[in-house]
Amino acid sequence: MTATLTRADVVTAASPKRRRRAGGLLAVVPVLLFTAIAFGVPAIAMLDGAFTVKDQTTGAGSYSTANLTTSLHGAYLTALLGSVKLSAVSAGIAAVLGLPLAQVVVTSRFRALREAVLTASGVLANFGGVPLAFAFVATLGNAGVLTRHLGLTAKGWNLYSFWGLVIVYLYFLIPLMVLTITPALEGLRTQWREAAQNNGATSVQYWRHVALPVLLPSLLGGLVLLFGSAFAAYATAAAMVGSSVPMVTLQIADAISGNVLVGQENVALALSLDMVLVAGLVMAVYLPLQRRSARWLDA
Repeated sequence: MTATLTRADVVTAASPKRRRRAGGLLAVVPVLLFTAIAFGVPAIAMLDGAFTVKDQTTGAGSYSTANLTTSLHGAYLTALLGSVKLSAVSAGIAAVLGLPLAQVVVTSRFRALREAVLTASGVLANFGGVPLAFAFVATLGNAGVLTRHLGLTAKGWNLYSFWGLVIVYLYFLIPLMVLTITPALEGLRTQWREAAQNNGATSVQYWRHVALPVLLPSLLGGLVLLFGSAFAAYATAAAMVGSSVPMVTLQIADAISGNVLVGQENVALALSLDMVLVAGLVMAVYLPLQRRSARWLDA
């Protein structure tokens, strides 16, 4: 006996799928609404302010690129380049130090050690701001415990400098690198190392020709993520170095509060737009690298 499907049967069978799809779309609406309010409204306000120039006499506003031009000259440009330099150096050092630490964690036979390191990394990666600055000032500041005990001041040590800030940033960037690269290290197949050894490859050759090429997208993606985290940091640097180290986040705070010139709020918004553009470039590099890394490691 041959069964014949009518149009009504097809519609009836497709109805549950349509209802599930409609229910899924309905569930996403609150997330989209929250995103639009939390990110869309501030983004529109930032764009409007960045391109708005107010007349000092009448107070009338007009659209112009003067604020953006100002943000890319003088002390503002120095601060932007200073943040890029600080973020790049901190991210590079953290990536170099975090990779071997993560490898030790992955290859360790002690489960308790691995769980302890990963848990500590999760905590330290989110430890920043004023508490972190206070901890380093009390330990390595001019009157810090270790500074006085080891006589670091006589040796030229200065926490309130570029390299001092780099050391502070490494405190949360290295744990972040460990958390970022550990899944990629776990994705390396044991068969790849065994195949390399069977063909006479040494450990150095295995890492150079097999492991590192596979990990390269994840390494670069982690480096980009570290750069973005350091680039957006504000409270730690503000509490520790103030204006002694040029940083764009500190310049934004000074422009908004009027510490340098009154009425520079829109220049601060233009500096924020510069930061968003840099972050956008960072994400444009990060997302393709993550997809490529996932394709290799999930194969």
